[in-house]
This record gives sequence, structure tokens and C-alpha cells, in this order.
Amino acid sequence: MKGFVRNNLLLSLCGLNCGLCTMHLGGYCPGCGGGEGNQSCKIARCSLEHGSPAYCSGCESYPCEKYQGVDEFDSFITHRRRDADLKRVGEIGEEAYCAEQREKIEILTFLLDGFNDGRRKSFFAAAVNLLELPELRETVRQLAQEPDDLSVKEKSVRAAGLLRQAAEARGVILTLRKKK
Repeated sequence: MKGFVRNNLLLSLCGLNCGLCTMHLGGYCPGCGGGEGNQSCKIARCSLEHGSPAYCSGCESYPCEKYQGVDEFDSFITHRRRDADLKRVGEIGEEAYCAEQREKIEILTFLLDGFNDGRRKSFFAAAVNLLELPELRETVRQLAQEPDDLSVKEKSVRAAGLLRQAAEARGVILTLRKKK
């Protein structure tokens, strides 16, 4: 959208965690406001009309009618952390939040590079997005201790099992919610 630019491409204006999106990581999407030809977005248009706040949560009208039903299903990335991530930025600041997200991106990259059997990209992205850093660090620690002679499929099953255990302990469901 012409005139719309984002400085932080890890977290979108609306609170989606672009840094952990498989489309963004794969180079298929620059994120909203990142690069030429980014797609028209009603929230980006609204931001321009309201003085371009850093995040929608900084607008006096937030949450507005544009958010009705937006969290009922997921796109390429889970929408379930959108509000929590915007609150986290408000609590610890954008710089500290982005440092946490860069660590999560490293963990997701570690999982995709060494444990993806070709069928778990979305699962790993959802898990890294929805779980907290201490749980993810522990999962990585355990995976680093696995024997080197395991096949990628065996590694993938082990990684998915550890992430599911961490999610179950917190009551988190790791599947993307599809639009009905």
C-alpha cells in the first residue's frame, strides 16, 4: 500500500507475529509495510488515517470493528497470540520484545533445519509462536542431546512429541484453526 511503511517487520501493526510466519521466513512475504508491492490492508489504511501509530493497540479506538471475528481462525500464522504480543510490547518495550522474538526465530530455524520431515513447518511455527521461551529452550536442550544417527523422520517425531508435551502442560493446542 502506497505510503505505508513499517520499521519493525517482526510484529505487524495488528499484532501478528510476522517474524514467526512461515511465509515470511520463506521469503514469500515481506510483512505488512515491508518492501514494494505489499498488499492492501484495511488495517494499514486505517493506521494511515489515524496518524500511523506503531501498533493498533496505541490507537484510542482499539479494538475497533476491524477486529471483529479476526481471531476466530488463523492464516499462515496463529492469531491466538496477537493481543498477548501487543501487551508484551507495551510491558517490556519494543526492543526487548524483538530480542525475544529473534530468539524464537532462531529456535524455529533450528527446528526447521534439523527436524522438519517436510510435513511439520506449520506445526513448528505454531508451537514456537504459542509456547514461552523457557519451554522452547528446554525443548532445544533435549533435542540437542539426541543421538546424531537418527533419521530426519525420527528427529521430527521426537521434536513434535516434546513440543506437544510442553503445550499439554500449559493447555495449549498447537494446530492452526481453519476458517469454516
